[in-house]
Amino acid sequence: MVSISLAVEGPTDEVVLNRVVGFAGGAVHRVQVQYGKANVRRALPGYNAAAKWDPWVVLVDLDDEFTCAGQLVADWLPSPSRYMLLRVAVRQIEAWLLGDADRFSEFFAVSRALVPADPDRLANAKKSMLRILVKSRQRAVRQDMLPRAGSGRDVGPGYSGRLIEFVNDVERGWRVDVAAARSRSLQRCLERLYDLAKNPPQ
Repeated sequence: MVSISLAVEGPTDEVVLNRVVGFAGGAVHRVQVQYGKANVRRALPGYNAAAKWDPWVVLVDLDDEFTCAGQLVADWLPSPSRYMLLRVAVRQIEAWLLGDADRFSEFFAVSRALVPADPDRLANAKKSMLRILVKSRQRAVRQDMLPRAGSGRDVGPGYSGRLIEFVNDVERGWRVDVAAARSRSLQRCLERLYDLAKNPPQ
């Protein structure tokens, strides 16, 4: 089993990428949570240097910075090391979570019909998710995940915690393979991890 180090923007990305790596047959060695996309970019040269000998996966959101993931990768990392995987969630990690529409609708008590069929096409998956959650049948979900009036925040106080719970709940929560069938950026991430598992460092 190949041992892989990870670098991510935030805690939600950490648990998502942990699940994805495990699903692909890898083992997480360590995780660097950088608390922001700009911080990930500043640290990327160091990760790339380390990836000359050991596998690293760095995950960031595409957001609206570039037209496609390939542009971000080419701009940020024109010369990737042998064992470096810079992967991009299109356009936010929330799109990967919305990919498992059945489990998302059940877990957050929303109508299945509200969950988009092609989450990678959403201009802003986080905002789309919040619009869906407004219609949750569970008051606690709405209170935790939706921003409170006057708070100045774009999400509720329990937003990250609820998403992490969804990702970590093996029985009722997020399924990597189901989500990958609807999110091409997640599927590409899995494919690269499968390749790495087949050709680990010697």
